[in-house]
Amino acid sequence: MPLRHDLTAAVKAAMLARDTERTSTLRMIQAKLKDSDIAARPKGITAIPDAEIIAMLRSMIKSRRDAVVLYRQGKREELAAKEEAEIAVIEEFLPKTLGGEALAAAIREAIAETGATSAKEMGKVIGALKAKHGAALDMSVASAAVKAALG
Repeated sequence: MPLRHDLTAAVKAAMLARDTERTSTLRMIQAKLKDSDIAARPKGITAIPDAEIIAMLRSMIKSRRDAVVLYRQGKREELAAKEEAEIAVIEEFLPKTLGGEALAAAIREAIAETGATSAKEMGKVIGALKAKHGAALDMSVASAAVKAALG
């Protein structure tokens, strides 16, 4: 089932369960999705594909993680907890990402495949990772790991 339909089904389920926090977060995702759809209309696209929805969700998570750090610096734990709860709901719609040993193995394979030997060739390795693993990569984590692996 496409991500858009999963999101609609989750909103309905949250509304029936009377889970106001979850419903609020899901509606926020839907609003951002609608904005993205509207922004894509001049390009002749009526509904953005799942790959762009995943990118949108990742950007939403990134902004919330930044907010959590700022709230904690400002001693606002209750707001940080609210943002973390929103992150948990958003993450439910993201595909499982590579992490730990699986990510390290994918990076070693991409380095061997591209023949990269220095950090200057990091772009080749990232390109190979994107081509092979696409949505299963959290690019901020992957790029830091590639940089560390290439020295």
